[in-house]
Amino acid sequence: MAMNESTVSSLLEDLRATDETIRDRATRDLWRLWFEQKGSLGLEALRRAQLLLELRDFGRAVELLNQLISQQPDFAEAWNRRAVLHYVQGKYWEAIADCEEVIRLNPIHFGALHGLGLCYIALGNYAAAIQTFHTALKVQPFSLENQRLILECTLKLS
Repeated sequence: MAMNESTVSSLLEDLRATDETIRDRATRDLWRLWFEQKGSLGLEALRRAQLLLELRDFGRAVELLNQLISQQPDFAEAWNRRAVLHYVQGKYWEAIADCEEVIRLNPIHFGALHGLGLCYIALGNYAAAIQTFHTALKVQPFSLENQRLILECTLKLS
């Protein structure tokens, strides 16, 4: 599946479908497009980084992602994976910077938008989190998780 604009537009449309099966397939297909953006070498590097993350070998994981990002600076998913790595380690400002780069490269990246919101929650900036989750809902309107987080943040502000 190539990442051309008509494919992406069609998948974005499917994220708005009332049928959950259609939405789930579109979500999976978008993730696949993002992961496979740079072909099998990029995908393999992301998989290795994920494995290192799961093994809690953060040093080697970040090294691998830094290398991937310097070789392929427009590979949004590499930035997104590094954002996840920073988030897991409690490095929220670094994670925010990487999420913002993902969103600059791929404004519809609901994963990075969600992650950005989680970083703002971790920093206690509930207003920014709410705004970010609302942006994510423009892409993925049926995301119950983002709707729930908006409610939680709203309660914290009241």
